[in-house]
Amino acid sequence: MNSTEHYLEFAINLAKQCGQIILDASNARYSTNSKIHSKYGNQSDLVTETDQLVEELIKSKVKESFPEHRFIGEETMAAGYKHEFTDDPTWIVDPIDGTTNFIHGFPFVAVSIGLTINKEPVVGVVFNPFLNELYTARKGHGAFLNHTTRLPLSYPNPPLQLPSSLAKCLVITEFGSDRSDITLSKKVNSVHNLLRKPGAVSWSSKKAGLARGVRSIGSAALNICSIAMGRADIFYEFGCWEWDVTAALVILNEAGGIMVSAQGYDEGPVDIFGRKYLAIRAGSPCDGDKDSKQSQLRLVREIWDVVEEIDCPRT
Repeated sequence: MNSTEHYLEFAINLAKQCGQIILDASNARYSTNSKIHSKYGNQSDLVTETDQLVEELIKSKVKESFPEHRFIGEETMAAGYKHEFTDDPTWIVDPIDGTTNFIHGFPFVAVSIGLTINKEPVVGVVFNPFLNELYTARKGHGAFLNHTTRLPLSYPNPPLQLPSSLAKCLVITEFGSDRSDITLSKKVNSVHNLLRKPGAVSWSSKKAGLARGVRSIGSAALNICSIAMGRADIFYEFGCWEWDVTAALVILNEAGGIMVSAQGYDEGPVDIFGRKYLAIRAGSPCDGDKDSKQSQLRLVREIWDVVEEIDCPRT
């Protein structure tokens, strides 16, 4: 068993253990007064005792099994810990991606465990215990749902043809926890632009995409896994973090999808610390495109033409 296989098995077992903790806490939420806190006084950015418990478990297991590895976690950072990203093996973890969903019993919640080596994401596990969906991948070995179903869902047949335009796309995005007027206005305007019919009178801009639909389920990791599966065509988000995307990025890459940073058309690797992410599913090239990558990048350019830029500082 090579190292990445060993790391993947470790992450799978740990994600399942954490998933049971999350389920037990959810089942008990009506009979106990589980404490809910807001981060930095923001009532739309929440953390529970379960978030903290799960992250501490993951952190302790990593330290016990791989004492030389580094660790980056959402709640650890929220508590004020400053991390340095190096070439060392680094576990990047979101204990509960979709905390608001968890609090309300909305079943799109995931444990997200990613591993980088030489600053490259190489292992990813995303587990939704409510739906019993386990997404796994390691670099060079494909992506899977519940161990047996290879992604995208069309496998072993070729992926569905990529849409020829944004007008044929199902898009996923999130509104996030930053509810400042300028940020929220730009996010709402972007959705308006995505759905607006070209040529119609617009109160916001002349941009129009006429996308088939826009969805939002409250978990960046599960959104990206939906793109990896081929259930939707495009995911973009401004303002989420490296722990939201690292594990799912490995799954997306191994399923033939791509992720780029906003707003440029750079074909290079996404900056996982950049807080701006755009994912495109795998697919056969459209007519006239020489390969799938060309079709994917064409969609990248098209969606950035209608989505408004948002500043996402790390402080």
